[in-house]
Amino acid sequence: MLIFFALGFTAMSKSVRNAGAFYAYVSRGLGKPFGIGVSTVTVFAYISLVVSFFGFIGFFAQFTFAELFGLDLPWGVWSLLAVAIVAFLGYRKIDVGAKVLAILLTLEVGILLVFAVAAIADGGPEPWSLASFDPQNVFFASGAGALFVMGFGAYLGFESTAIYAEEAKNPDRTVPRATIISIAFLGVFYAFTFWILTVAFGVEGVVELARSDAFETMVIEGTGDLAGAGAAFVMKILIVTSFFACVLSFHNACTRYLFSLGREGLLPRALGRTSKRSQSPAAASLTLSAFSALGVLVAIVLQADPFLGLALWTYATGVQGLVFAQAITAIAVVWYFLKDRRGYSVWRVTVAPILGAIGLIVGFFLIATNFEVVTGLEGPINQLLLLPTPILFVGGIIAGLVIKARRPAYYAGLTETVTVTPGGLPLLLLSSRKRMISLI
Repeated sequence: MLIFFALGFTAMSKSVRNAGAFYAYVSRGLGKPFGIGVSTVTVFAYISLVVSFFGFIGFFAQFTFAELFGLDLPWGVWSLLAVAIVAFLGYRKIDVGAKVLAILLTLEVGILLVFAVAAIADGGPEPWSLASFDPQNVFFASGAGALFVMGFGAYLGFESTAIYAEEAKNPDRTVPRATIISIAFLGVFYAFTFWILTVAFGVEGVVELARSDAFETMVIEGTGDLAGAGAAFVMKILIVTSFFACVLSFHNACTRYLFSLGREGLLPRALGRTSKRSQSPAAASLTLSAFSALGVLVAIVLQADPFLGLALWTYATGVQGLVFAQAITAIAVVWYFLKDRRGYSVWRVTVAPILGAIGLIVGFFLIATNFEVVTGLEGPINQLLLLPTPILFVGGIIAGLVIKARRPAYYAGLTETVTVTPGGLPLLLLSSRKRMISLI
């Protein structure tokens, strides 16, 4: 479903380039009020996810460094240290953060492949099975809807490729390629590595581990048993760095939304300022870092648990908000190309996006109706956590209609602030202090 969505999404990226991707796409497809509505949902979702990952970092770093190095510090120290590092990297050029991400992700993939090779060489306690791919165990098992809550969450971020269209050297080629490759790679890699668990522990063994308290450390223990203590040591470190990679990626994506909406004047214009030295959205990055630090500090003061009291419910809130934004964007893509296919095939810009939109709508419904699976909470609190999405969406639409009625000239210039120089660099990244609307 995500690939179907991405086919139309990336086709649209060739004619609509804006750091606020969902905002610009929905504005062009369904109208600017809907674009403003979906932008508020997206920003809120991204901020929630960023804060959640800082909670996860604090939780895992606390016991990991205490166990491995005897350095027993409160979780808040590790979370705030991560905030400071992300703030530094976010202030620099995008390629600085990208290089850090590349190193971390390569190491994470590498250690999982070490585990996979060791499991295959060992053979496991049971004959190899494809039970995990049986549709009966995927779509028709009891509580299968909850699987898709986790599934959609595991793919979050693939859509952020379009956010960097203004900064990419050749966005017509690189954005579609990066989007499709990221979805395909994740699909194959997830399927393979989780199948490896059934090899390492057996199908029945995985089920038993899932029912026990050892489930969270299953992969670490398996790596230690099959590949040695050194590999398990590395994996414990990489659990922490994997969440750091997540937060860095989502921080970069969120800052570009804040930057885009700031230069549009929909948020304080100061957010649209760039660093003179690196042309990065420095003001937006530092603002997001301040919000992240505030979220961590509030949790510390309230003595909240970093996992249950900070990370889980903010993660769940971010997941449902972003999937909702993806669903609205998918509808906008369909509507955009119904007017003019712009040389694309019916399959790419009509049939596939419609299937993707249906899948995302169903996905959001499954997340909303199984929300307690991710939050770990029971009762009305789950409904309260879902409320910001419709409130922000409707509120954004109303705000857009008010702007249209009261400031028609300003309204007409929204989403038109991306102007490209002959060298390919957006003028607003080079000089974002000036408001440039439809110069070319």
